[in-house]
Order: sequence, then C-alpha cells, then structure tokens
Amino acid sequence: MNDNHFKFSNAVIGLPLFFVLFLWIVYWVQIRFDFDFYQHGIYPRDFSGLQGVLFSPFIHENLDHLYNNSIPLLVLLAAMQFFYPKQSFSVIAFGILFSGLITWVIGRENYHIGASGLIYVLVSFIFFKGIQTGYYRLVALSLSVILLYGGMIWYVFPDVDKTISWEGHLAGFITGFVISLFYKTPEYAKPIVYEWQKPDFNPDEDAFMKHFDENGNFVNTEIPEEEPEFFSTYYNSDVSVNYTVTKTESGYKN
Repeated sequence: MNDNHFKFSNAVIGLPLFFVLFLWIVYWVQIRFDFDFYQHGIYPRDFSGLQGVLFSPFIHENLDHLYNNSIPLLVLLAAMQFFYPKQSFSVIAFGILFSGLITWVIGRENYHIGASGLIYVLVSFIFFKGIQTGYYRLVALSLSVILLYGGMIWYVFPDVDKTISWEGHLAGFITGFVISLFYKTPEYAKPIVYEWQKPDFNPDEDAFMKHFDENGNFVNTEIPEEEPEFFSTYYNSDVSVNYTVTKTESGYKN
C-alpha cells in the first residue's frame, strides 16, 4: 500500500475536538451543579471501583488537570485518525478498557481519575507501531511523538510525583505496547527510486544488467567493430617497398 492510505478527512479534526469538548462539558457539569464525580473514578480492588474503568478518563480534578490532558489528546487523536484511521476507534476503546483494568489491579487505594492513562496508550501505540512497520513516514511520526512527549516516561515510576496516578500511566503505556503487537497494519510500499524497484522491471532487457553474469561477475558485452576492408588489405599487403637514402648538405633524405 502506498501513501494514498493517508488521507485527510473531517474525522482527523472532528474526533479530537469532539472528545476533548466532551471532557470540558463533563467538567462544566461537575462544577456547575456541584456534582461529586470523583467517586466514579477507579478504586483499585474494590468491586464498585470497577465503574471507574469506563468513567475515570472523563473526570478531572481541576482546570489545570483538564487543560494538561486536553492539548496532548488533540494532537495524538488527530495523528491516530490520520495515520491509523482503521484502528483509531478500537485503540481508544480497548485502551481505556484495559488500561483501566490494569490500574484497578495495581493501583493504590485511592480514586484514580483523568485521561492521562489514555494519553499514555496513544503515545505508546503510535511509537511502537511506527517502529514495527518500518515505514519511513510512520517511523518519523514515532520519533516526533518521542520528541514531544518523551519526557512523560518518567511519570510511570512511583517516586517521581506521588500526587499523580503513576499506576494509570504505567497501565496505559503497557496497554499501548500490547495493542501495537496485535493490530496489523497494511504493507506499505517503499518509494520507487530506481528502475529495478519497478514491478515490471526485467533484468534481461536492461542494458546495465546485461554486463553481469548469473554470478554477478562483470562481462564485457560490447561487440568489437570490424576494421574496414581497405585497412586490412593495406596492412596485410605482400608488395615489397624499397627505400633509397641519399645524403645532402642539409642531412639525409629518402
């Protein structure tokens, strides 16, 4: 498959905008009507805390928390929808589900909320999937993601910041990597640079390839030009030529 696979569509902008807008609407409802949504977050190893697997990505503590998650989501969701349009919705859905379940298993006994787990799913998936494909555009995307969000890797460790859910970050990172192994992408065609890369290339008809035998050894295929007949007659003449040398005042001449 060639670069025609990457096509811009309304979903490239619509998906991230709709998702982030929904997060802001939930937060507005929370502060406008003074709802306590925190209790709907993930509470590890508690049966009622399982509801947070679905609800926690849409619940945020304050404006700073929501804003810090909104910008990466806009960028990463747009990249997912453009470069992986067939996988984007399933990666989001399974990413939320499995990262939430892992957080429920390994998390500290507290409410875990926020969309940062999904952000780690997207970063991990985009990075590892791009490297796995080996396609230059997706590899460049992987490197761009690392350049922008590579510093996030530190927040999967427990001692960096104990006020954040490092368990949710770690769960998202693991989930993104595992999903990248299971989801298959098309075989991307490499750009054609040389004649021998074309599908209809025939080495037997190529002027350059004719200079090599089946073992790769150079073979001179040029046919030597035949000498004109008069040259052959001239050099092979049997007529004897006699020269007479006489001495003059200025020297010898013949």
